[in-house]
Amino acid sequence: MTIHEGVHYIYTVQPGDTLYSIAARFGSTVQLLEQTNAIYDPVTDPGLIYPGQVLVVSETGLSQRNVTAYIIHPGDSLFRIARRFSTTPDLLAGMNPLLTNPSLIYPGQPLEVPAVIYEVNEGDTLFKISRKLGVSLPAIIQANEGRVGFSPDTLFVGYRLILPLPTSNNIVIINPRPGSRIEPGQALEGIARAFEATILYQIRDDNDVIVTRERPITTSAGAPAYGTFSTTIQFDRQPTAAGGEIWVYARSARDGRIIDLVQLKVQF
Repeated sequence: MTIHEGVHYIYTVQPGDTLYSIAARFGSTVQLLEQTNAIYDPVTDPGLIYPGQVLVVSETGLSQRNVTAYIIHPGDSLFRIARRFSTTPDLLAGMNPLLTNPSLIYPGQPLEVPAVIYEVNEGDTLFKISRKLGVSLPAIIQANEGRVGFSPDTLFVGYRLILPLPTSNNIVIINPRPGSRIEPGQALEGIARAFEATILYQIRDDNDVIVTRERPITTSAGAPAYGTFSTTIQFDRQPTAAGGEIWVYARSARDGRIIDLVQLKVQF
């Protein structure tokens, strides 16, 4: 599994753009743009891009931030962007606290989105990636719509796919990443909107054995605001399978049922 950390931009080519101007604007290189978007023979003419095409632009060098940002282009709305990443306008607004008026977004404005960037390996197919990381095929295809070099049937080694993170209207898990290996002591982090600033988590393996019993997490703000959350993963017993899921959720104040459930596929 190759999920790339660091800073990535999802950029729609505008009239007058060149690979050089895009690379210079976002701290990348032309060579990296060509490799990660399959801008080479026989996929397409090397170096040739057209307005309206969507590129993944990865910053070069080491970064302490892990962010995937969508660059707003003319005609976008928060609803349309949320749909692309299989989430909701509310959650997008919650991830971007500087967005004071969700109805007013501007071309060129970066918007953090619930997505990660995956580099295709030898033997990968969309089906295998979907199963391995717990992201639905339709969600992957929708997130990569309009991409240079993207085909649901053919993947090129080194190509970088946009993978939406699992979300509910009120919760997104930022860390760990989908499909990653977890152990006690690691951080569980994300963003949530929760009544009385309290959410819950548990971990189950693929045999439906509860590895971590339900535990509370306090968020940095209570509803109606979104807050950040961070806790240390604990195990109550050893997993009985190689994989499983982290569940993060709330419980209904009315009847105690699980609501806003987000399930993240992990390895042990």
